[in-house]
Amino acid sequence: MPILQVEHIRKSFGQTKVLDDISFSMEPGDTLSIIGSSGSGKTTLLRCLNFLEKPDAGIIRVRDEVLLDASQQPKKVNNRETRLKRLHFGLVFQSFNLFPQYTALQNVTLAEELLAHETPEWKADKAKVQSRIREHGEELLNEVGLSNRMNNYPHQLSGGQCQRVAIARALALRPDILCFDEPTSALDPELTGEVLRSIRKLAERNTTMIIVTHEMNFARDVSNSVIFMDQGCICEQGDPREVFDHPKQDRTRQFLARYHGEN
Repeated sequence: MPILQVEHIRKSFGQTKVLDDISFSMEPGDTLSIIGSSGSGKTTLLRCLNFLEKPDAGIIRVRDEVLLDASQQPKKVNNRETRLKRLHFGLVFQSFNLFPQYTALQNVTLAEELLAHETPEWKADKAKVQSRIREHGEELLNEVGLSNRMNNYPHQLSGGQCQRVAIARALALRPDILCFDEPTSALDPELTGEVLRSIRKLAERNTTMIIVTHEMNFARDVSNSVIFMDQGCICEQGDPREVFDHPKQDRTRQFLARYHGEN
């Protein structure tokens, strides 16, 4: 059974059509890379999946549960229901979005602790719950190679370290699908390598991931499938070797030729 099914998603901002009939599915443990030029709709698609934008049409299912059916959306948004839907997805932003007043460990544990406030266990034994959450946060930071930076604040960390904290934070709530929006676009080549190694380790552990990226070689190597988007549409999708080595669409060939020409 697919872990994610996206059916006929459409999104416009005013008269500008940004997503046009987007459909795809993923199996548990898949890594999907989404490539394309700036303005092709990649980030908007991620924001729709994470309920940061409201699609005009379409259906999103996770583990066969309908999280969104735009044809049946109520006029009034229930904020609590939206927050619960977002828990299925973890999102790593381009620019980290860490809280500057919190340490790396606090950034990772904050969301889990806030959710715990609503549970009977928190009221019964707050200290026990906090200890468990802290241990989980420490495990995640260790996994991304930051066991010696847990008590550092974001301004004391490099860009690559901040992005790895952001990855640990996105994993903290155990999402079904981890999403990356150009996770290396703000980093220099050396720091880019740090972050890509962390993502590669997640792929090796069969973490289900969607990666919007301009790192073509990485997308080819780490992905189970690739989507090329152009002008809000899926222009081509399939096995990475087929898409990169034998693209079927002229627009895909043009994009890849330009990319290789720039590199």
